[in-house]
Parts: sequence; C-alpha cells; structure tokens
Amino acid sequence: MTRNEGFFESLGCEVVDAVPDFTDADEVFKVWRAWRFELAYAKLLETHPDQIKDTVVWNIKAGMKLSGPQIGDAEIKRTALYQRVREFMETYEFLILPVNQALPFDVKQHYITEIDGVKMETYIDWMRSCYYISVLGLPAISVPCGFTPDGLPVGVQIVGRHQDDFGVLQLAHAFEQATGFWKQKPTVIE
Repeated sequence: MTRNEGFFESLGCEVVDAVPDFTDADEVFKVWRAWRFELAYAKLLETHPDQIKDTVVWNIKAGMKLSGPQIGDAEIKRTALYQRVREFMETYEFLILPVNQALPFDVKQHYITEIDGVKMETYIDWMRSCYYISVLGLPAISVPCGFTPDGLPVGVQIVGRHQDDFGVLQLAHAFEQATGFWKQKPTVIE
C-alpha cells in the first residue's frame, strides 16, 4: 500500500487496484485535438506561420489531414470508450490516477521524449493519464500528493462519475485536509 492509499482509506474509501478499459483513448484524443487545432488555428498558420511553435504547427497539419470518416470513427470509438468507463464507474465511485507519467522536469526541456526507456511518439504522450480522462469529459481534479526526493511537487488526479463534480471536490478537499500537502512548500532548487 502506498502512503496515498492509506490516506484515502483513512477517509473511509475502499482502495481497489482496478483499471477501466481505455482502448482507443489515445487515438480518440489525438484526432479530436488535431481537429480542434485545425479549426482554431489553420487561418493563423496561413497568415503567420513563422509565429507559431513547431508543435502547434504539427497539430494543425495533423488536423488538416483528417477526413470526415476518420473524425466519425473517432466519435464512435469515444462513445464506446465512454460507455465502458461508465459501466466501470458503476462499481467504482472514483478513479485515483497519477497526473502525469513523468516527474517534473527541467523548464528548459520542452517536453518528455522518453519514459523508463520507452520513446514517446509525440510531444503530448507523456500526458496520457490526463488526456485519457479529458476525452471522457468526466469531472477531475489534480491535488498535491507529495514531493520527489529532490523536493519537486507531485499531484494525484481524482476522477468522478459523470456529473459528480461535487463528489470530486468533496474527496479532493478531504484528501487535502488529511494530507496537508497543499500547505507544504517544495524545496527551492537553484
């Protein structure tokens, strides 16, 4: 049991190691993101291409390559994903997940390119644990849950059932009160 599991149990939660089926979540998110970037920024790319960073250009161009059937297929997969997770959440009231798969990194590094020897395919892959939830539209919050050995802050993500924003806020508040991490200041690294 991790320290944070103990905090959740002390709040009356039964902690169970279970994961919903996130099949297609990666594809769905990336299609939606590319489509949104193309809709929002394609004109800007035409008029001011030199003023847009390369990762945004990559997303816009990925959106430009999408076809209607690809977007439709992503929506069908998103609906199936949502139903699988909804059914999972009938048994489990909350999901407790890491905010990111990587610890805080140097501000001069634009994004994580590798985690535990696994190369990230795109510049956003290191954020999967967040965007898998974003694509579902479920209420979620990130709360402080500790620090790395170097003193850098780490968060835990609390995810609730459809439209249970209040339940998520209640559990987050209870966790913060029990842990006190929100009061602690990280070690200053120079």
